[in-house]
Amino acid sequence: MDDGYRNTNLYQGGRETNQVSDDYRYQDGNYEGYAPNDGYYRGGDEPTHEEDAQSDVTEGHDEDDEVYEGEYQGIPHPDDIKAKQKKRAPAMDDEYRDRADLMAERMEDEEQLAHQYENIIEECGHGRFQWTLFFVLGLALMADGVELFVVGFVLPSAEKDMCLSSSNKGMLGLIVYLGMMVGAVMLGGLADKLGRKKCLIISLAINAAFAFLSSFVQGYGFFLFCRLISGLGIGGSLPIVFAYFSEFLSREKRGEHLSWLCMFWMIGGIFASAMAWSIIPHYGWGFSMGTKYHFHSWRVFVLVCSLPCIASLVALKFMPESPRFLLEMGKHDEAWMILKQVHDTNMRAKGEPERVFTVSYIKTPKQVDEFIEIQSSTGTWYQRWLVRITTTFKQVWDNVLYCLTAQYRMNTLMLAVVWFTMALSYYGLIVWFPDMIRYLQEEAYESRVKVFDEEEVSHFTFNFTLENQIHRNGEYRNDKFIGMKFKEVRFEDSLFEECHFEDVTSSETFFENCTIISTVFYNTDLYEHKFINCRLINTTFMEEKEGCHLDFEEDNDFLIYLVSFLGSLSVLPGNIISALLMDKIGRIKMIGGSMLISAVCCFFLFFGNSESAMIGWQCLFCGASIAAWNALDVITVELYPTDKRATAFGILNGLCKFGAILGNSIFASFVGITKVVPILLASSALVGGGLLALRLPETRDQVLM
Repeated sequence: MDDGYRNTNLYQGGRETNQVSDDYRYQDGNYEGYAPNDGYYRGGDEPTHEEDAQSDVTEGHDEDDEVYEGEYQGIPHPDDIKAKQKKRAPAMDDEYRDRADLMAERMEDEEQLAHQYENIIEECGHGRFQWTLFFVLGLALMADGVELFVVGFVLPSAEKDMCLSSSNKGMLGLIVYLGMMVGAVMLGGLADKLGRKKCLIISLAINAAFAFLSSFVQGYGFFLFCRLISGLGIGGSLPIVFAYFSEFLSREKRGEHLSWLCMFWMIGGIFASAMAWSIIPHYGWGFSMGTKYHFHSWRVFVLVCSLPCIASLVALKFMPESPRFLLEMGKHDEAWMILKQVHDTNMRAKGEPERVFTVSYIKTPKQVDEFIEIQSSTGTWYQRWLVRITTTFKQVWDNVLYCLTAQYRMNTLMLAVVWFTMALSYYGLIVWFPDMIRYLQEEAYESRVKVFDEEEVSHFTFNFTLENQIHRNGEYRNDKFIGMKFKEVRFEDSLFEECHFEDVTSSETFFENCTIISTVFYNTDLYEHKFINCRLINTTFMEEKEGCHLDFEEDNDFLIYLVSFLGSLSVLPGNIISALLMDKIGRIKMIGGSMLISAVCCFFLFFGNSESAMIGWQCLFCGASIAAWNALDVITVELYPTDKRATAFGILNGLCKFGAILGNSIFASFVGITKVVPILLASSALVGGGLLALRLPETRDQVLM
């Protein structure tokens, strides 16, 4: 069982010996051989150093002799150098030829291992072990789904606590995708070198720690940083989860059960919507420490949203490493023990504990990578770690380049286009739908505005809310505005004389071209920027309200949570259909059909002129597109070999998040301007990606390489 180790060590040891002898042979440019320095004469054609010196000094050279001008400086002749290079070249060619032969032998071993491993997984069966791992990894995927909704749900409340401008809110929404993009590429690549379980634990630990920390920080900058690193952690989990789970599944079960696993992303969206609905509106659920530190209900929501990640992190400690990965690393005994554990667990659950695991030897590929082992006495601790880190990242980078070699280049490029077009349209529309619904609400709200012209009010006390009103050319004398609120109120060309404003709050309220005489403003938030081209004569502002000076939109929280809840729930039929048909109709038809149907759904958005219509079309679009996402996850896992699988998935998922960033930015900029550009862009991207997906190779009957 250890032949793979012995052969590799013998090969590497032999090569190192040759290298040492070659270096020893060529370290002196003047001598081809090695003469022992023991004081004894060995004979030969070469004179001793004394004789050589005497000849050069006394005898000299005739005019016909060819004298090399560097001879007296001990510099070898160029002809000697060329001759020695010719002798060294065959040795280098042999080394490259040996490596090429080793690579060919490794590829042959991997093919044999793929078929043997498929038979072993079939012998282990599909049972309790896979279902346990299914729920553990499902929690990690659920945490990924939750992460995408957290920022959108907390923004209406967080913007008031942190005084966020529109640009700050936009950056906070995009920073999570940026972290996910980096995390997918980085941690996905590391999973092919350090192991699925280890990297998934690192990924979830980063997400849990910084998500937990973000619920307590008060400043915008630190909160932004925490959400960035939290996104980096959870972004790395997605490629690892699918690579990890696929390596415990047989060919007949792989497509179906990977599709069932995708349902946890939907469950994450439903969980986030339900928690936001039940926690955030209760603004009193929190505490304060002085006047600077506030822990409001939205922070409780952020804390609760880290629970799926923490639960998955704890449960993952009891799961084994992927045996397929261990076999690729040459760790035969560890892999065999895990496969026996899988077999015995499933057999006991089926009531057949007496069945014996019949596999005694598993083929392990030749090990090509040359790992640098550093002894504890070599250098300082940080130098040893630096070498290990740089070596590991070089291997990850080699894996990235391998995905673009001739064997995989075309598949990688086609998959990249399909992932990107899918992300651009899906994530762009997912942001566009709520913004359009909010825009339709604003239009309906503005249509109900009340206009008051040339009103004259004197000696009157306003102690109630004024909302959605425009007052033009009015005159207000000796009036009191006490303990009231202005909401979407505008005073134009009006006169205020000897009035008194006290304990007044306002949002989207402005005074334009007004004259204000002998008026007192006490404890109000009517700041200077709310008076546009106004004349202030003998007017006093006393004890203005502290805090943020920005106006915030009044969001319908219930509608936001409802739209997200229905959008997440609408993918349930698509998940079920894709899981049941994935292994029957194949991955390619699933991707192409789903994307083309989603493109057709986009055209119906031209008829979405009401809130209910937009919600309905959103649900239809999400339900139709989820099958393409599931099939993309499956085919990406199956197209690449084990030692490149998580790397390739990470690259493509990182590109997906880049498409999400572009989609969010582009689609949101057209809200309130036109619907034509977002709809045509989304539908054309889906059609192009769907047609290109039909050219991908079908992997339904393929063993996992």
